[in-house]
Amino acid sequence: MKKTFCIAGPIQLEDHYFLPFRMNEAELMQLIDEKKYFILHAPRQSGKTTAMRWLATQLNAAAGTYEALYVNVEPAQAMRDDVATALPVIINEIKLAIQEFFGTQHPMCAFIASKAFLQTPPGSLLSELLQHWSSNNQKPLVLFIDEIDALIGDTLISVLRQLRAGYAKRPSHFPQSVCLIGLRDVRDYRIYSKIEGQLVTGGSAFNVKAESLTIGNFSRAEVHTLYLQHTAATGQQFTDEAVSYAFEQTQGQSWLVNALAYQACFRDMLDRSQPITLEVMQRARETLILRRDTHIDQLLHKLIEPRVRRIIDPMIAGEETLDNMEHDDDLQYVCDLGLVTKKDRAIANPIYQEVILRTLTYQKQQKIQNQPLWYLNADGSLNCTKLMEDWVQFYRENSGIWGEQFAYQESGPHILMMAYLQRVVNGGGVITREYALGRRRLDLAILFGATQRIVIELKILRDKTTLPQGLKQTAEYMDTMNATEGHLVIFDPDKNKTKSWEEKIFQRDEIIENKTIHVWGM
Repeated sequence: MKKTFCIAGPIQLEDHYFLPFRMNEAELMQLIDEKKYFILHAPRQSGKTTAMRWLATQLNAAAGTYEALYVNVEPAQAMRDDVATALPVIINEIKLAIQEFFGTQHPMCAFIASKAFLQTPPGSLLSELLQHWSSNNQKPLVLFIDEIDALIGDTLISVLRQLRAGYAKRPSHFPQSVCLIGLRDVRDYRIYSKIEGQLVTGGSAFNVKAESLTIGNFSRAEVHTLYLQHTAATGQQFTDEAVSYAFEQTQGQSWLVNALAYQACFRDMLDRSQPITLEVMQRARETLILRRDTHIDQLLHKLIEPRVRRIIDPMIAGEETLDNMEHDDDLQYVCDLGLVTKKDRAIANPIYQEVILRTLTYQKQQKIQNQPLWYLNADGSLNCTKLMEDWVQFYRENSGIWGEQFAYQESGPHILMMAYLQRVVNGGGVITREYALGRRRLDLAILFGATQRIVIELKILRDKTTLPQGLKQTAEYMDTMNATEGHLVIFDPDKNKTKSWEEKIFQRDEIIENKTIHVWGM
């Protein structure tokens, strides 16, 4: 079978292009040799499962050193915090993993089926199994437990505490090393125990953790290396512009890197004599955004969660950085999901950036009747002044009703305007956008036709500095974009509802650094 790019589940080496092990193998082996229990956490589809299954296989292949097992405990999620039903499910998954890695004749398969083991209380099943295995095995045991944070409530607490209780018995009577694999670091778990009637932190339930590791995104060079495997297998080339665009749009997120190439090579350009160009990659990106595959849809489903909204909402609105402890936890959560980068406090990559805003604006777009043809000049160019005049009237008529219905209150005006622009510009142009916590701005640019580059800055009126700051930022962005036109939109929140629309709405032109900026107040 010919290889392809992996877009679902862990990589199968015989089926998929892949990069060599992307973690520090020496660091991992040192943790295992030193009998450490450690964490591997990273966003979904970042390569955790592939890496740890590979490492387990390598450990088993190294004669006489360790016996290693990888197991996925996600099936126990359906039992939620019912320890009595969840723990037997976990034990069964361990049995299936043993059969996969070592065959059905492995001694532990018989032990799991034995009458004595089946009579073990559910809350001790895991520790009983691991103690028996380690005590009767010639080689130290290394255990990789995937999807650990899929477990819920008392089930998760029970698993963590059983592993902690056996820690002092290692390696003769408990696994030499255990790696817990999930989205988040165990210290960030906030687990509600029905039995205890209180929240239990992961750090207290599993205080034997030595290290927390993660897997980084691909570098530009690694994206190129991955794509070269397709070239070597089929002869189909990637242009440098296509590779650079793929890296820029994905920021090396492994699923997106693979998904872009899969769409380009196995859906859009099947003629292997034709190269994958920038234009092909751009079409593939748009297809991914519109299609919203499972990986993207899972992330977008998180937008309805209050702790995600508390970060994304002010980010779109251009608010200052959130600095209280509750919001720090929220920020860590969206970073662990892979939606936001903690260093820059920005959306993780341009593709996520686009799909988030299109998702939030989609329903509103469907209710907007304005058509792109209404705003075209005789030469086919976009008449942005007419578009903005109609937008002001639309906002006046609709902002109150839609604002009350919308969950994203802080960024409501921004999202409503982007829905309007997306609806009007669709088919003739492209909207680019950039937003992050603490920037106090939302940068929009409409690329229309071959020559028009229209900059639109969105600001919330805070005080007398909003206008001069907005003008300066708009001029800077116009210079960066080599814009043909610039607009600054200032929303007056008027939270006390003391102003009439006639007081809030204005339009005037300002000249800053030899650039004419059209200012719209509303």
